[in-house]
Amino acid sequence: MVKISFIGAGSTVFAKNIIGDILLEDGLHDVEIALYDIDAGRLDDSLRLVRTLNTGINAGRASVYGYVGPENRRDALRGADFVINAIQVGGYDPGTVRDFEIPKKYGLRQTIGDTLGIGGIFRGLRTVPPMWEIGADIAAVCPNAWFLNYTNPMAICTGAMLRETAVKTVGLCHSVQRCAEELLEAVDLEAEDPRWEVAGINHMAWLLSLRDGEQDIYPEARRRAREIVAAAQHCEETKTDDLVRLSVLNTFGYYTTESSEHNAEYTPWWIKTGYPELIDRYRIPLDEYPRRCREQVAEWDNMRTALLASPAIAHERTIEYAADIIRGIVFGEPTRVHGNILNAGHIANLPTGSVVEVPCLVDDNGVHGVAVGALPEQCAALNRTNINVQMLVMEAARTQERTNVYQAAALDPLTAAELSLDDIVALCDELFEAHRDFLPEGFYR
Repeated sequence: MVKISFIGAGSTVFAKNIIGDILLEDGLHDVEIALYDIDAGRLDDSLRLVRTLNTGINAGRASVYGYVGPENRRDALRGADFVINAIQVGGYDPGTVRDFEIPKKYGLRQTIGDTLGIGGIFRGLRTVPPMWEIGADIAAVCPNAWFLNYTNPMAICTGAMLRETAVKTVGLCHSVQRCAEELLEAVDLEAEDPRWEVAGINHMAWLLSLRDGEQDIYPEARRRAREIVAAAQHCEETKTDDLVRLSVLNTFGYYTTESSEHNAEYTPWWIKTGYPELIDRYRIPLDEYPRRCREQVAEWDNMRTALLASPAIAHERTIEYAADIIRGIVFGEPTRVHGNILNAGHIANLPTGSVVEVPCLVDDNGVHGVAVGALPEQCAALNRTNINVQMLVMEAARTQERTNVYQAAALDPLTAAELSLDDIVALCDELFEAHRDFLPEGFYR
C-alpha cells in the first residue's frame, strides 16, 4: 500500500485539492493517508473533510489517519512513500502581519511578501529550520520518500532541502500551468490548441513560446500587449489588471508565470515612494496578501460549516502536479511536469546550485529535470537579480549569520530601490527581534 504523509494538513482546502486529486487516480484508491499538523483544531477539520471526501469519491477505500504535534510527526511520516509539505511557520498572525507592518515604518510597502522582498526573506528564515527538522525525521523513518514541497518561498525552501539534506525533493507550484491561459485572457486572444514552453525560476519563469497548434501566436500577443501598456501609460482604461506582467513582456519580450501583484515586488520599477501614480496606473494592490488572509479568516467559519456538514463532498481534478508525480513514480508511467530543482546545467546561463523551474520527466526512477539550454539573456539577467537574494537567504539559514541577511536584503530589488543600507540593517534587526520566537538562537549570538 502506498503511504502519503501530508505535513501542514491544517490547510484544509489545499489538503482537499491535493488528496482529492490523488483519490481520483486509478490504482491509488487504497492509499494510506497520514494528515499532520501542529494545530489540533485545524487538523480535526481536515481529517473530517478528507474522510468525507474519501467516502464520497472513493467509496471509503483509502485509510485516513491524523497526527498532531511534533512528538507525533515521526509516526505520521513512518514508512511514507511521499511527503507533501504545506507548512506556514508563524501563520498570518503574527508571521505575515509582522512581515508587512514593520517594513511600513521604514516606508517599504509590499503586495504579497511570500517569495522575495523583505517579507520573503524572513518567511524563508523562519521556515527553513523546521523543514530541516522534517528532513531529519524523513531520513530516520522514511528515507526513500519523495518530498513534494508546496511551501513558499519556493526557491529558498526547496533549495535549502536539496543543498543541505539527502531528502529527494522537488518544489511544486501551479503558476506554470496557468501562465499561457492568463496571457491569452489578458490580451483577449483565443487559441483552440494552446501549446507552450516555460523555464526560469519560480514565480519568474518565462513563457518562452506560445503556439496555437503549429501557429506561432506570440507575435500577436506581443502586439496586443503593447497596445494595452500604451493605454495604461496614458491613464486610459484597460480591461485587464495584468499590467505589470504585460509591461515586462513589452520590455523584455517574454511573459512571466506569476501574477502582476507578485511581480510588482520582484523588481524595482513599480512600488516607488517617489512615483505614487504608478500604483494606480498599473493597478498594484499593496497589502494584497494580508487582505486575502483576513478575508479567508472571515470566510472560513461559513466555509467550514458548509464543507464539514456535507454528507458527501465532490471533487474535480485540479491543475496541481502532486497526483501526476505520485502516479508516475508508483506505476512507472512516464509523465511530464514542471518542477523546482537545483540547477545542474538545466539552464545554462543561471548559476549552478540555484533553484530553477524547468520541465521534468517522471517515471519509476523519480523526477528528472530536462536541460533547456540558455534563456534569452535579458530574461536570465532579471532572474539573477532574484537568485542573488535566494542564494544568500539559503546561506543565512545555514550559517545563522545576520550579515548574510543584511546582504540578501541589500540586494533585493525592491528593498534596495527604496531604502538606504543603514535603514536596511535597522529594518532587519527590528524584524529579527519581532520574529525571535520563530528564528534559531544562532541569529542572536
